[in-house]
Order: sequence, then structure tokens, then C-alpha cells
Amino acid sequence: MQLQTLLEDINSILWGPIMLILLVGTGVLFTIRLRGLQVRKFTMAFKQTFGGMFKKSQADEDGMSSFQALATAIAAQVGTGNLAGVATAIALGGPGAIFWMWVSGFFGMGTIFAEAVLAQLHTEKRDGEITGGPAYYIKNGLGSKKLAAFFAVSIIIALGFMGNMVQSSSIAEAVYAAFEIPNVVTGVVIAILVGLIILGGISRIASFTEKIVPIMAGFYIAGSLVIIIMHADMILPAFEMIFVGAFNPKAATGGVIGVGLKESLRYGVARGVFSNEAGMGSTPHAHAVAKVKHPAEQGLVSIMGVVIDTGIVCTLTALVILTTNALPTGLFGAQLTQEGFTIGFGNFGTTFIAICLFFFSLSTIIGWYYFAEANVKYLVGKKGVPVFRLFVLICIVFGTTMSAEIVWELADVFNGLMIIPNLIALLGLSSLVIKVANDYEGPFLHHQSSTYENKR
Repeated sequence: MQLQTLLEDINSILWGPIMLILLVGTGVLFTIRLRGLQVRKFTMAFKQTFGGMFKKSQADEDGMSSFQALATAIAAQVGTGNLAGVATAIALGGPGAIFWMWVSGFFGMGTIFAEAVLAQLHTEKRDGEITGGPAYYIKNGLGSKKLAAFFAVSIIIALGFMGNMVQSSSIAEAVYAAFEIPNVVTGVVIAILVGLIILGGISRIASFTEKIVPIMAGFYIAGSLVIIIMHADMILPAFEMIFVGAFNPKAATGGVIGVGLKESLRYGVARGVFSNEAGMGSTPHAHAVAKVKHPAEQGLVSIMGVVIDTGIVCTLTALVILTTNALPTGLFGAQLTQEGFTIGFGNFGTTFIAICLFFFSLSTIIGWYYFAEANVKYLVGKKGVPVFRLFVLICIVFGTTMSAEIVWELADVFNGLMIIPNLIALLGLSSLVIKVANDYEGPFLHHQSSTYENKR
């Protein structure tokens, strides 16, 4: 309990007003300077994303297809943040936290576009493979090797170790609630599956994510919509709780959730970032290796990742919890989401969420492993990968033995640390992002020629 209190105190500072202003402010800056690109070019982003969805493409040392890169990014984005994370935000910040999650998601589209563009611009071939990410644009763009190393160490700990403990902990809780399988047993099974996938390298990771992501997202969306339609009379009251709760949390639920505006905003933005990862510096690792003609094309694709993650999946989770009136039960995390689905589907609801969480979290572990591994290679090369893999698998098992609250607080600490150097780079290189976007909307689209055309 003392550890949890200490972590909460650290996060109250780390995720205080300064961090929230920086995160949302960076998104606002890019949204303004890109002239609302996420709205103006939404149709183009949709076509760029799904136009090549069914094209056969093998990931290799030169990278992966645009859709495979997005699938790998979404694999990381759509995880416990969408099920357990949304429920945590509502339980600790009230229904209004969802409004702030939407706000952070909308402006986060500008941030994630910038991340993808910079990642495309600063790739390197290391040990015969194309790689990239914030460490590379921090080192080559900002010219700061120390800041790049700090980011690399932070993301290895944040995603490779702590983040994957969050994922395995949430899976274990859901599986135990549905089938009463001991947490450690679930952890060992997850570790074995992850080991089999990551040993295949980039080609197996890309193949796994492009197949599993559309199926798992479609399955969850369909199930959520069925429950929401079953409780159609509660849809408008649910939205009322979200909008009223954003500014007057106690009024939204009649005082059932004793939180204020500060908690609503903090948990909404924090869980929103944890879910869609805009500004965290994680998804650029996947977008960096996408084979596209122009960096801005992958920037547009990255926007759709936030739309799918926050705009669709997170919103559906929130509506299930609110329309089924599961919130007053006092449950937390994945258990609260499970309660909503149990109210809707009966006993099958627990099983449904256990299955969804298993695949959501498994895919996230794979995505996060890939991102963290890129930074291990950045720091020490391929020689450090075997040891890193072993530690990741140990953390997956160990995470199932820890309480959800402590694991979430730990994840927030390290997420905050890795965000700082990434935001510094995004702000420092913002003018370059604007130049690339203008080049794309001008010379590239109109004349099919560009200063930044990717010849890979």
C-alpha cells in the first residue's frame, strides 16, 4: 500500500497540469499549424489506410507495407487501455473522463501525424535492417545523443517491461474471472505464445498483426454494439453523463463518483494517451519502416490508428459501461468492463471480455516488444536482443502476480518519462513536419514530384 501511495504521489506531479498542457498543447500546435489536417484530409487518410489492406506484401529487411505498419501500431494501441484503461478512467475520473479522452485523441491526431512523418524521415539501416523511431529523430534531427539514449532506456522499461506487465495482469484477471485459471498459469501461456511470435522477427510480427488486428477489433465492436442497442434507452443519458461530467463530475452521477474536474481531466488524458499512444513515441517505430512514396502518406495512415482506437473502440467500451449502469458496482479496471458485458450478455459476457482482452493484450505485447526491441538495437545492437527477450518474458509472467492498481501506476510513471524527450523533439522539429506536409499537399499531389519522396 505504501508503494501504491508513493507511485500515486509521483504521478500526481508527473501527470499534473504541466504534462497535460504539454501533451494536449503539442497536439493543438500541430492541429493549428497543419490547418486541421486530421479533418481536411480525413477521406484521403481513409483511402490511404484501407486501399492497400488486401494487397499481399511480405515484410523484410527493407520494412513492411503501410497497412502492416498500421496494424502493428494498432496492435499496440488497442489493448488493455481500451478495456481496462477506459474503465479505470471512468472509475477514478467519472464519466466526464471520456470527454477529455476524446479531446486528447482529436488533438493527438496532429501529434501522431508529426511522429510518423519524422520517423519516416530519419530511418537507418542497422545490422542489415531498416529501423527508425524517436531515438533516431532525436539524435539526427535534434542532434542530441544523450536525449536519444534517455528516450531509448525509458521506452525499454516503459513498454518492454512495465507496459507488458500491465497487459499480462489484465489478461490474467479476466481469464481468472471467466475460467478460474490461476494467474501464473495464464502468464506462462502468454509468455510461450509471445516467445514463438517474436522469435520469427519482423516478418512474423507483421504477419501476425495484419491478420489478428482486423478480426479482434471487428469481434469486439460487434459485441459492444449489440449490448448498446439492447440498452438503447440509456444511450442519450450516457452521453449526458459524459458531457456533464467533463465539467461537473459530481452532477453527472448524482455524487456516486466522488471526483472533481482535476481527476476527470487527469485520468481522461492519461488513459487516452496510454490507449492511442499519441505523443508517447511508441507507434513511430512501426510507421518508420512502412514502404510509402511520401512520409506524409504514412502520417495520414497513423491518424486512422487514433480514430479506430479512441474514436471507436474506447467509446464503445465507455458506452457499454454507462448504458448497462455498471459503474455504481464499485469495480475497477477490466472487472468493471466485464461487469458491463455480463449485464448485457449474462454469463457469456465474462467469457467474451476474457477472449477480447486476451487477444487485445497479446497483440499489444507483440507491438510493444517490437518498439522496445528497436531501442535495444539502437543502444547495443542485435547482441542485446536475446537477453532483452528473456527479461520481457519474465516480466509477462511476473505481471500476473501483481495488483492491477500498482501495475497501472508504475506504467504511468515510465510512460511519463518517455514522453518528455519525444515532446521536446516534436516541438523542436515542428517546422520540418510542416514543410513535409506542405510538400505533400503541393508538389507531390499535384505534380507527383517531391523533395521528400521515399525511394525505398
